[in-house]
Amino acid sequence: HGINTITLDGDKVDRKGSLTGGYHDVRRSRIEAIKAVTSWRSKFEADDKRSKEVKTSITELEQEITRLTGQMTVLAGQQNQTRDARERLSDDGNQLTRQKEKLKQRITTLEADVGDLETELTSLNAKVAGYKAELATPLAKGLTAEEELLISSLGKEVEKRQKDMVELSRSRNKLEGQKNQIEIELNERLRRRREELQSKIDVLGDPEDVTSADALESKTRELKALNKSITSLTAKTQAMEKESDELTAKLQELRTSLEKVQNQQSEDSRTINRQQKTTERYLAKRQMLLSRKDECNRNIRDLGVLPEEAFEKYISEKLDRLVKKLHAVNEGLKKFAHVNKKAFEQYNNFTKQRDQLLNRREDLDKSGTSIEELVQVLDQRKDEAIERTFKQVASNFEEVFEKLVPAGRGRLIIQRRIDQDEDMEEDAEETQQSSIDNYTGVSIKVSFNSKVDEGLRIQQLSGGQKSLVALATVFAIQKCDPAPFYLFDEIDANLDAQYRTAVASMIQSLSSTAQFITTTFRPEMLVTADKFYGVLFNNQKVSSIRSIKREEAMEFVDQEAQAQ
Repeated sequence: HGINTITLDGDKVDRKGSLTGGYHDVRRSRIEAIKAVTSWRSKFEADDKRSKEVKTSITELEQEITRLTGQMTVLAGQQNQTRDARERLSDDGNQLTRQKEKLKQRITTLEADVGDLETELTSLNAKVAGYKAELATPLAKGLTAEEELLISSLGKEVEKRQKDMVELSRSRNKLEGQKNQIEIELNERLRRRREELQSKIDVLGDPEDVTSADALESKTRELKALNKSITSLTAKTQAMEKESDELTAKLQELRTSLEKVQNQQSEDSRTINRQQKTTERYLAKRQMLLSRKDECNRNIRDLGVLPEEAFEKYISEKLDRLVKKLHAVNEGLKKFAHVNKKAFEQYNNFTKQRDQLLNRREDLDKSGTSIEELVQVLDQRKDEAIERTFKQVASNFEEVFEKLVPAGRGRLIIQRRIDQDEDMEEDAEETQQSSIDNYTGVSIKVSFNSKVDEGLRIQQLSGGQKSLVALATVFAIQKCDPAPFYLFDEIDANLDAQYRTAVASMIQSLSSTAQFITTTFRPEMLVTADKFYGVLFNNQKVSSIRSIKREEAMEFVDQEAQAQ
């Protein structure tokens, strides 16, 4: 066949005819390798397909979780609304209960007033019957000119009597006030003075005493003067009472006359009202007839232009025949009653509603578009803020880690969803180009003895190295977003001496912008510290804090180191 071949036993047959032997290693068979490659490729494709299906299912589950979370939020809002509504309904129920009690009391009062109202209703019905009978009488002018003049003169006289009555009431009130003042003066001052004098007269002892006699005489004169004053005041009071009685009698006469005039005026007013109501009734009837006339004229105009024979044709017709023909025409028109006379109006209303709904839909579409644009802008700003903050913290972390470990290197790397496998991880600059939604976390890679090595993950470090990396992360965040003070509790416990010195120097350099409070049992922190406090434990088993010097602090730390 003109080809070079190798048999299964390892013999080589050349196309020139020579045959040489050899060794065949079955473990390195190309056929087996091709079979293995085929099987692994099929397995890889199956696994790849399974991986895609799993990712798809994960995405669907995340979407379902998001949807359920939204539903939970909506349900929580509805629950709060229901709770608020229940509270409002409870308050309304209590208020309605109170109103019910009030209404019950009101019903009881109204039931008590029903009898009175029924009696009053009976009298009103009688009055209404009288009014109706009066309305049935023909319209006529009920008042003569003399009666109208008499009503006018009586009205003027009523006004004059009312003014006189007001003046008399004022005079009477003034006189009653004076009378009350005089009576008060009489009762409160003069009579009391007379009683005091009478009691002093009774108290006087021996009438033979000249001084007592003089005093008695003076008191007697004073008593007579007081009695005279009382008598005059009493007479004045009686005169005023008489005058008041006269004024009261005159006022009563005026009131009686006023009542008579008012009754006459009320009677005249009722007569005038009856005449006015009758006039209004006839005016309303006239207005109704005029409106019917206008309606008939409008119907005639709606018929359009009629031929001349229409006017001449029905002139000689009798009214009865015309009414019958009109009735027949109206009956014929009733056959078309099923036609929807409001169809055109309904069409216009529906068209207007459709236009309003279309305009509202356009407004809602515009609002939805603007909201989506706003969400995109906010998402973009959020992504930019996250990436900018991470870049700043990552840069600060590299700087701080280089200061703490001069021979090493540290990096912060954002992990993405596609970077779950360690073989597919990229550096920080490449990962920051992807969307924030693809980020799953932040990983740390550090190297303590080389600046070119790939570095170790945080899980591969020792306890002291993890503490140092954690401190570097805290200092990097502090440079990005500083806090007013920091409280560290034995952060140098697991660090080596060189790292403790580096951390102490770092804290000293950062103390210009923030306050650092640390607890330690190592001397490196004491070298750079500004203030020292010792926690002592006395014999009463009570701890106390006091300010100490650097030497005392160093001595205490050395004692603790020797004790360990």
